[in-house]
Amino acid sequence: MNLPNLLTLSRLVAIPALMVLLIARFPGHDQWAAGLFLLASLTDTADGQLARRRGQVTELGKFLDPLADKLFVLSVLIVLVQEGMLAAWVVIVIFGREMLITILRSLSASQGRVIAATPFGKTKTVTQVGAVLLLILARPYPQLQPLAILAIGVAVVFTVFSGIDYVWRFRDVLIRAEPGLSPLPVPQGGAPDSSAADPLARELGERLERAGLTLATAESCTGGLVASLITERPGSSAYFLGSVVAYANRIKTDVLRVPAALIDEQGAVSEAVCRAMAEGVRKLYGSDLAVGVTGIAGPAADGTDKPIGLTYIWVCGPDLNQGRRFVFEGDRWQNRRRAAEEALRLLLAAVDVQTRVR
Repeated sequence: MNLPNLLTLSRLVAIPALMVLLIARFPGHDQWAAGLFLLASLTDTADGQLARRRGQVTELGKFLDPLADKLFVLSVLIVLVQEGMLAAWVVIVIFGREMLITILRSLSASQGRVIAATPFGKTKTVTQVGAVLLLILARPYPQLQPLAILAIGVAVVFTVFSGIDYVWRFRDVLIRAEPGLSPLPVPQGGAPDSSAADPLARELGERLERAGLTLATAESCTGGLVASLITERPGSSAYFLGSVVAYANRIKTDVLRVPAALIDEQGAVSEAVCRAMAEGVRKLYGSDLAVGVTGIAGPAADGTDKPIGLTYIWVCGPDLNQGRRFVFEGDRWQNRRRAAEEALRLLLAAVDVQTRVR
């Protein structure tokens, strides 16, 4: 039990107190209810940020956080319906959306994937909190009633559209026949359809093939995820030569020839080491292009004071040598996935540079 998880639990503890304040009749009870609701809502943002910054993302926290969010908001909404302050259909819409996303997340988790919050989803939460707060305050302050009704309408719209957005973004989760299988059918002959590959990896493969360029990867925090996405496309051996998963520092020094002194001075997660990894794997395989990825995926900071999510990606080739620094804010899987996606994007840009130079 850590501070982020205690903040999450505080939302569950606040539920009965908030319900009493909404139902009770004494001077200022609505104002107290509004204050408690706002305070508890703020912990929803604080617990996640603290967990990521402190490296305290736990399985308990992953389970409790969405549970606390749903119970907290829905409990308040049910009381507001009972008090005649809110139409029941609004609660049904909100509850239906939450059930849909919960099912989607469960299916995704069974397939080894994590569904991150989308911009629409975050906006939905903010609009719901604002609408509930205005509804509570509209009882002692009737002049707020029109604004509260408008806020409810906005919250319902964002609730519906965020649900549609989630389903569309992660529609492949719903059409997978079994966990871990491709979302598209495998044609006769056993080779998966190239359209089943990640869109970025598929585009990268097509551009490499057209340009006649070869590629190699050196990965640490992503554990071979970049190579896996690239080789999902049939025929990738025409341009992809191989990969080194240099998870341990010894492999970085012995295989990729990263100077040990460089790791000691700047750390395995640094721009200089990432660049050396990319240059080392390019030399090892004799490829035209190479990418290096090193970072702190989490949930712990690996004994350093560097932030969780810190990631360096470096791309090198005959006519370029450049990279970028990122600080991702997801859980371990989200950070690794984001790193792999950014590596593919940087490689796409590198292919463009090499094509122009030629």
